[in-house]
Order: sequence, then structure tokens, then C-alpha cells
Amino acid sequence: MSERLSVVAIDGPAGAGKSSASRGLAERLAYRYVDTGAMYRVVGVLAAERGIPLDDDAALGALMRALAPDLERADLRVGGRDLSGAIRSAAAGELASQVSTRTVVREALVAIQRRLGIGGGVVMEGRDIGTVVLPDAPLKVFLTADPRQRAHRRAGDLRAAGQVIDEEALAAEIERRDRRDRERADSPLRPAEGARVLDTTAMTLAEVVDRLEDWARGCLPPEKSP
Repeated sequence: MSERLSVVAIDGPAGAGKSSASRGLAERLAYRYVDTGAMYRVVGVLAAERGIPLDDDAALGALMRALAPDLERADLRVGGRDLSGAIRSAAAGELASQVSTRTVVREALVAIQRRLGIGGGVVMEGRDIGTVVLPDAPLKVFLTADPRQRAHRRAGDLRAAGQVIDEEALAAEIERRDRRDRERADSPLRPAEGARVLDTTAMTLAEVVDRLEDWARGCLPPEKSP
């Protein structure tokens, strides 16, 4: 991996296009893609299913210790159960936003995410990758977009998954999540020092991935560029 950009850290709020763009960039670079937001969704969904109050740090800590081996694989399977569908609802996003404010959850997941970044060859996306998880990443990006456009995109994703969505309610929920993420004491949402900020409001997915790939290739030593 020494001849490749080791890590790309991509942060930003919900609906800015992080997941699709990060996945597309990982494919182009032949890197591993890690969606850290999915980890928080898994924790939130399982906590709710098991009746764990989202402010009960002792119970959440026990849950994190039980989940750690599964989450280290980053494949969204827990105890053999595929959670990739269950975590994509709007309700799962709200649960993730709530558990993400708990230090006991964040510390456990950050440790897992750092281990996943060891050895490089990773595109990792979330809300604190460049600021906390991998602050030394050679390329740090903060994706953003107009709040209404973000709500519209997210609604489209959920409808494509067969869900009935009230876009106005979703926009209000995203604003609440944005506020909670920005104002939380532990790892608030913000661009990392040295991050490149990209407003994706008027960009297609292909254009976003093209820009990210240009930036990534530009971080390589010229003599080692593809």
C-alpha cells in the first residue's frame, strides 16, 4: 500500500452524499469502504430492539462490548443477522443520532474504526473521521449541501427502498440531527483542520466522485501516480 494514498476521511451531515460518493471513490481507488454511520445505526437499532434506554451508559457499554467483534468486520452482520436493511429507515437514523451523543458509544466505535484504518487503503466516511478518528489522513473532505436538497435526496433513497416518506417531516428531522451533531460535547460535527470542503448541492454523484478522485490522485507523489 506504500504506493497508494493510505486513507481518505470523508465527513458531512446527513444527505450530503457521503455514502454514495465514498463508495464510488473506494471502487475507483480499489480501497476498502467503511461506513461508520452504519455502525451507529446498528447500535441504535439493537439498543431499541433490546429495550435499552439510550441514556443508560452502563447498558450501552455492555452492548458495545458484545457487539465489538461483529462491528470490527464492518459488514453489518451481527450474530449472523444481516442488518443492512433494518438500519436504513428514517427511525434508525434518529436512533443513531441519539446514541452518537453518548461518550461510551463513541469511544468504543472510534477504537474499532481506528483499527479498521490500520494498514491504509481505506475510504472511511462519517461525521468525525477527519477530526477524531483519522486526523492524520492525507486527504480529509467535508461534504455539504443545501438542507432542502439533502432532505430531498434522503427521501428519494428511502422511497427507493419502499418506504412512504413525508419529505417535510424528514427535513425537520434532518435539521434536528444537524443541530444535535453540531452541538454535542463529544466530537461535534465540523470540518477537520485542513479538510477540503465540497458543496454538492448542484453536483451529480458522478461529478462529486470525479472531484474526489482528482483530489485523491493529487495527494500521490507524482512519480507514483497511476
